[in-house]
Amino acid sequence: MIVGELLELDGLDIEVAWATRELLEREVTGVTSTDLQDPARYLQAGELVLTGLVWWHGEDASAALRFANALRSAEVSALLAGEGTHGTVPEELVAACRAHSIALLSVPAGTSFRAVTDRVYLRLWGELRERSENLAAVPATVRRELLGMLHSHAPAAAILAHAVAHLGLPHCRLETAGGRVLASSAPDCPVPEGPPIAVGPAGTSPFDGWRLRPVAQAAPAATTVLHGLAELLGPLATRARATATAQRQSAVRVLESLARGGGPGLAEALAACGLPGRPVTPVLARIEGAPESWAAAALAEGLHVLGVPFAAAPDGQGGAVALVAGEPAAVEGALRAAWPGLAAVLTDRQELRGGVGPTAGPDGATLRGALVEAGYALASAGPGEVGSSGELTSLQALLRGIPTEVKAAYRSSLLAPLAEHDRTNPVSLLGTLDSFLRHDASWSRTAEALHIHVNTVHYRIKRIEELTGRSLVRLEDRLDLRAALLCPTG
Repeated sequence: MIVGELLELDGLDIEVAWATRELLEREVTGVTSTDLQDPARYLQAGELVLTGLVWWHGEDASAALRFANALRSAEVSALLAGEGTHGTVPEELVAACRAHSIALLSVPAGTSFRAVTDRVYLRLWGELRERSENLAAVPATVRRELLGMLHSHAPAAAILAHAVAHLGLPHCRLETAGGRVLASSAPDCPVPEGPPIAVGPAGTSPFDGWRLRPVAQAAPAATTVLHGLAELLGPLATRARATATAQRQSAVRVLESLARGGGPGLAEALAACGLPGRPVTPVLARIEGAPESWAAAALAEGLHVLGVPFAAAPDGQGGAVALVAGEPAAVEGALRAAWPGLAAVLTDRQELRGGVGPTAGPDGATLRGALVEAGYALASAGPGEVGSSGELTSLQALLRGIPTEVKAAYRSSLLAPLAEHDRTNPVSLLGTLDSFLRHDASWSRTAEALHIHVNTVHYRIKRIEELTGRSLVRLEDRLDLRAALLCPTG
């Protein structure tokens, strides 16, 4: 399909706002919708970009130029601008597209973006059918039946079942690269053991993309047919990727609105994510040694099993954030169940961590506070763990969320004199202090635990007080010293 064919699709009434003959002949590979000011990182070369121009706020030529520059850097095929928001395509956008050589088409207010997307993918599927007519892998009759099911939006499980029944294939599953099962050819399909076959375009992270997996090693002839089936299913994967991209973009709008303080724009952004007026649970994730886009993809994989609306996106700080329409306990359970499988596709040096915050209302102040708590839970989680703000019920748990450097400095400022003493003496004052506080400042129990006389305990505690300048009679000083002992040495 080429860009110019959009003008021939009946009932859409798409028109040219600006283009050259050469630009109208560019190949189209897919469709994505966006209302971000800079959507470049979410776009793929050859895609059509649909925008409702929500990001446009008046006569700002620089904003239009930035948007067009993002499209050019992503090498998209064309821009389709909806007229529903502003009544027309802004002249500034026309000029920007002309400057960056991007075909600009207008979509009238009465034409939905869903209709445009469906028609484009139907055309792409039709071209796939034409390209596949000469392939012997999948018989023509069955291929036509499968393509008809694709066109009518039949469930993927039904398509797999039909293919297995009519092509003599072993049962198989359609999975994400992260291992999440999308569909099976049978409800009780065994765990696949055959090699995976890529479906659709490759992803940008280990958690992106789809694969077809037979339950067992197939014969050479069946393997060839399975590859043909994977090719037929490719547009489903492409469409799912476009949907995921749109969801991430909606989540970015929420984050941008929160950064501006919330207000009416936040409610609109949440509504675009399917979260209008609902309490949400914030989640943060990070993969040490990997791009933040990987963390966003991993987070989305773990949250899909909940079956509730959510929005996940890179947070711009090396990790990812998600807002989930679910209770913290359910979110924690889903992520902890998914985490081992997701971590398994990473290298030993790439550590996946997560943090779940408390449920928050849909206003800016409450959400920002809950995100701070989720960040603290993330910091307190160990490698491969999911921390929770609900688990911050002890001093030790609280300290886990503090940066290691800060904890080491705190320990040194309080306990350095004792550490220096212990380096040159056989008697450990640090050990005595730790035992004394663990035994609730009991002289007799401390003496019993250390196998020394009570008077010796009194002497050592007095020496500890002299070196630290703290009194172990005072509760506040005991708490300070106990916190210091819980901090790492560096």
